[in-house]
Amino acid sequence: MHASVHIVSDVMTRSVAAVGRGAAFKDIVRTMQDRKVSAVPVVDGGNRVVGVVSEADLLPKEEFRDSDPDRYTQLRRLSDLAKAGSVTAGELMTSPALTVPADATLAQAAREMARARVKRLPVVDADGRLEGIVSRADLLKVFLREDEDIAEEVRREIVSYLFPAPASTVLVEVRDGVVTLGGRVHDTSLVPVAARLVRAVEGVVDVQFALDGPERSGD
Repeated sequence: MHASVHIVSDVMTRSVAAVGRGAAFKDIVRTMQDRKVSAVPVVDGGNRVVGVVSEADLLPKEEFRDSDPDRYTQLRRLSDLAKAGSVTAGELMTSPALTVPADATLAQAAREMARARVKRLPVVDADGRLEGIVSRADLLKVFLREDEDIAEEVRREIVSYLFPAPASTVLVEVRDGVVTLGGRVHDTSLVPVAARLVRAVEGVVDVQFALDGPERSGD
């Protein structure tokens, strides 16, 4: 089987707002506002990602602007207090940066985002240089895939291998990303395998079956 698998570079945003270590606090805020993003990567002179500054890194400056935290707060939120007094990206950034390689699959990127509870990841090449940004919305683009494209891939890459004619006669229909396999198969033990493979096809929302086993003698 040779099903095409989308990778991060297929869906990422290539025009990236990034800042250097020395970027000033207000310049970072202005960049976020202008680009309508909640975080920006921080890069070194070689365009390698060394950290990320997010809104969460900037907010302590406002939170502690006119307050005198008690000792308990000082101990519990030492990192936030340090950021409240920071003025450059190098001081504010979270480092090392959580990144994803450009050739990672969309599933790998989605798992990394879920694990880290972040909305976007800088995309880097093999040397750690910034190539783009991938967001949750980017990863969902595969679900805009046309139903007939999905159906064709399921027929070509899955049905033709697991249920070849004439022993099996399987019809593939796709509606709003939901795949339905109907007809008759020569080996029903392969149905769970088919379910797993179909769900792995990008753009598939769910899979349903209306399959019968092989005809018995006398039927």
